Amino acid sequence: MAEHSEYDAFEADARKLGFDEVLVREWQPLTVVDLHTHPFDARARVVGGEMWLTVAGQTRHLRSGDTFELDAEVPHSERYGPEGATYWVARRGKAAPQG
Repeated sequence: MAEHSEYDAFEADARKLGFDEVLVREWQPLTVVDLHTHPFDARARVVGGEMWLTVAGQTRHLRSGDTFELDAEVPHSERYGPEGATYWVARRGKAAPQG
């Protein structure tokens, strides 16, 4: 299955870059996550649906194939499209909570 091998490659690359954890995140349609931070660096690739990521007043519309990175403690908000969204995310740094 091509998608599985792509995930494996994403995970291998992330681990080479020192990321501690790699997982799949799935978001329900029309979910809104207000301004927040994470105690870890994140590097992600959207693999389904769409989302809008707002950092420092700048909003990016992300679709399947797009990537984004966030440093730890950077305030940001997220909004997910009518089909929700799925992305692969690598986390590095302080202990990352599940979820």
